Amino acid sequence: MKEPLLETVEHHAIGLSGIARERNPFLIAQQQLDEAAEIMNLDPAIHQLLRWPMRELHVTIPVRMDDGTVKVFHGFRVQYNDARGPTKGGIRYHPEETIDTVRALAAWMTWKTAVMDLPLGGGKGGIVCNPKDMSMGELERLSRGYIRQVGRILGEEMDVPAPDVYTTPQIMAWMMDEYSVMRGYNVPGVITGKPIPLGGSQGRGDATARGGMYCIREAAKVLGIDLKGATAAVQGYGNAGQYAHILGQELLGLKVVAVSDSRGGIYSPDGLDLQAVIAHKDKTGSVVNFPGAKNITNEELLELPVVVLIPAAMENQITEQNAGNIQARIVAELANGPTTPEADQILFKNGVYVIPDFLCNAGGVTVSYFEQVQNAYDYYWDVETVHERLDKKMTAAFHAVHKTAQQYGVHNRMGAYIVAVSRVAEACKLRGWV
Repeated sequence: MKEPLLETVEHHAIGLSGIARERNPFLIAQQQLDEAAEIMNLDPAIHQLLRWPMRELHVTIPVRMDDGTVKVFHGFRVQYNDARGPTKGGIRYHPEETIDTVRALAAWMTWKTAVMDLPLGGGKGGIVCNPKDMSMGELERLSRGYIRQVGRILGEEMDVPAPDVYTTPQIMAWMMDEYSVMRGYNVPGVITGKPIPLGGSQGRGDATARGGMYCIREAAKVLGIDLKGATAAVQGYGNAGQYAHILGQELLGLKVVAVSDSRGGIYSPDGLDLQAVIAHKDKTGSVVNFPGAKNITNEELLELPVVVLIPAAMENQITEQNAGNIQARIVAELANGPTTPEADQILFKNGVYVIPDFLCNAGGVTVSYFEQVQNAYDYYWDVETVHERLDKKMTAAFHAVHKTAQQYGVHNRMGAYIVAVSRVAEACKLRGWV
């Protein structure tokens, strides 16, 4: 698979404009918490504490552009809750970035680290910019300028960022270096998702998709589904989507019959040749018009009669308008927030087994945590050890969520919320915050 200049998660290549058209993501995050709090009879004070970020920093970053002009950028860092440990979360570069998007993702990172039982809290960062229109030199100056502004609230024991939308291991390397310059000594553990020569972890590149495959495997077990030869569709063909295609075949024996990107999708009931599709996208910039496949829309892909549907694209894709048309047995959310709360209820009623985003795509943060651990004691694991430990963490988290959802008679997202919120609430109580 060709390493792109800017690593993308395909849903953000499509754009965040869908958020504005649909719903504020932070309101969705709060609504999901509110529903969990009611089911759990959560203490009102803890409920109010967990509805809002504990702190956030807004920064202004002047950058000298290649043409000699100075352009001013705006950025954010949100530390949502650190009751269980240092906050953890990616940094996103996007022209339509908003503080509410960052707040929502910081909240979801809080629940994600808790549901995985990692000793971390949740955070997120972002810069309003269009990296596609920037040179490598401009990106480096922007990245270093951001760290100079937010570095005062970062650190191995405070807040550890990572790559996210349109940020890469190279950008993480610049950020780590800038922070080290500020401190006066090398601090590899301040950033994860770094290149391996600078303290990155083996197994980080495909960790998000790999963790999702482990979840699909466990879901098939509890549902009694044989995945060998089972059909799958992948919406979004960026980093997570492409690895979902690769690992779905390698680990589970899935037959991927449809994939899509920001320009549209392709469908072939006989299955899509992995290497040929990747080569076609690398050559043309899209999967559309792949020889021997039918062109379809992103919306049509979601409603295909497949066993496994993998939304690895943008937010708010499965809504109350189309949830009733979803035919998949398993929906494995590699994207953040692809399903609205209203759609969750419809899917649950229709017997669709949803593996919620902050469980399904938690492989990335889990291997980022492994990177923190390796940085801390300066000893690095081989890729087999990373995969083995990731499998163990994902499997344990999956069954904790499944068991809780069954116990309360709720859908899996609510089960995941109950597991995560109860763990964060317990930490807040033990600290004496409430």
